[in-house]
Formats: sequence, structure tokens, C-alpha cells
Amino acid sequence: ELWVGAIERLQKAGLKQVGMIHRGFSSYGNTDFRNAPMWHLPIEMKRRLPELPILNDPSHICGRRDTLFGVAQQALDLDFDGTMIESHIDPDNAWSDAKQQITPEVLGQLISDLVWRHETTDKEEYLNALAGLRQQINNLDAEVIQLLGRRMAVAEKIGQYKKENDITILQTNRLTEILDRSKRQGAQVGLTPDFIERYMEAVHLESVLRQEKVMKG
Repeated sequence: ELWVGAIERLQKAGLKQVGMIHRGFSSYGNTDFRNAPMWHLPIEMKRRLPELPILNDPSHICGRRDTLFGVAQQALDLDFDGTMIESHIDPDNAWSDAKQQITPEVLGQLISDLVWRHETTDKEEYLNALAGLRQQINNLDAEVIQLLGRRMAVAEKIGQYKKENDITILQTNRLTEILDRSKRQGAQVGLTPDFIERYMEAVHLESVLRQEKVMKG
């Protein structure tokens, strides 16, 4: 919301040529990047403001040379409009950000190695296959939403029992149990612990809000 608000203020001030630069975000405990990319944020910005160009800044995201290509390629795979990469004729002796700078020669090779993909194609075989797979996604999403609705109904029943017995809504031991079990189950089907934790925390928060309504009812 802060990112959107900043852009809206610039546009209201009369600026016409506005774009976005994805430099990553400061993240507590992050060790892989100088600034965590948090790809979901620029993806959401592209969804909300599709008319604005967005550039990726792998130099400030990575903070070091050896991971620049991977981040730059991922940005292009996500349909970013380009990248901006720091270059210096003598990177080790650069006055600032020496660890993340590369020589012009290395930059040229990096750029030539990047794969620029198309947003779509008119190939009938591709379009038919994609349509079928997307319909599978739609069906699965509908099933997930139905299951979430049933889960929330059970959470409300639990809230009613808690209300009748003067029990607190938040049960931290139960939340820990759910997260641990879900991470184990997720690992068995290739889901990362980070995704499972964010997903289950969102589900748990909605359950808490439902139980709060029951308590106040």
C-alpha cells in the first residue's frame, strides 16, 4: 500500500512518466540477500498498475556479484520490463557497493546470457494445453475455497465452546502444533516451510477473527 500510495502522490502532482524500481526490501534475519526480493510485492504492483513499467535492481537485492544473474533472470521470467545492474571498470576498488559491482565485460556477458521470454504466443497447441491446465487450476482453487469455508465453520463451533466455557481464543500451543504438522505434510508434497507458515498463519488469523465474532455475538 505504501508503494501504491507513493506512485499515486507523484501522479497527482502532475508527473506523467512514472515507473517502479524493484530493489528488494529490508528483512530481519535475511542472509541470502542484501535486500529480500519479496517477489509477491512487485507481482501485486504489476497486477494493480499494469500500465507502469517496472525494472529490477539485482545489484541492491543481491549485494554480491555471484547471484546477480539468477535474480535478473527471475525478474524477466516474471515479465519485468528490464533490469538495472551496477558496473565499474575496477569493481574491487569502487568507492561504493564494491561487492555487488561487475566489470562492463562481465555485464555484457550477463546480458547476453539472459533469456527474454514472450508474455504469450498464438501457437494453437500451446493455447489449448494452457487452457486445459488453467481449468484444472480453477477447479482446484474452487475446491480449496470450499474446504476453507468448511474449516471456518468448524472454527466458529470451537469459538462457541470456548465462549461457553470462558476459554481464551488464542491457544499458542495449538498454533505451534498446526504449523509443525502442516510443514511436515507440506514437505511431503514439495511445499516450502516458508509458504506453509505464511499460508497457515493467514488461515489461523481468519479463524481467530471468526471466533472473536462468536465471542461478541
